[in-house]
Amino acid sequence: MSISKASAQWVGDLKSGKGTMKPDHAGEVPFAVNTRFEGAKGSNPEEMIGAALAGCFSMALSLGLVKGGMTPEDIKTTAKVHLDKEGDGFSISKIELTTEVKATGGDAAKLKAIADETKKGCPVGKVLKAEVVLDAKLL
Repeated sequence: MSISKASAQWVGDLKSGKGTMKPDHAGEVPFAVNTRFEGAKGSNPEEMIGAALAGCFSMALSLGLVKGGMTPEDIKTTAKVHLDKEGDGFSISKIELTTEVKATGGDAAKLKAIADETKKGCPVGKVLKAEVVLDAKLL
């Protein structure tokens, strides 16, 4: 079993307060209302969820490709996390994953099949209720 830790702190009220998120073995990531809801430059919790999913998926895909007879050289995955107004609050309705893979030993159809299976088994993806849409490209 593996246990990962992260923490967050918020100081002040919602409108004028500021916070930090901190993975246990990395630096602090600051965030505030304007970086979360108003498009200001900076991070937010949804961005961290996207990064976690993209990282988990990329790592798992490298294993899936090897098991499928392909040799991965480079996997770049981005996640677009959709935060939508829902009643009085917000919800993450969808995450769009786009992965670009440089690999040998297969074609686009083989990559798509392996990527689709990887998406189903990714531990971070399993914990999310949001729809995860995948677009896999072989470079």
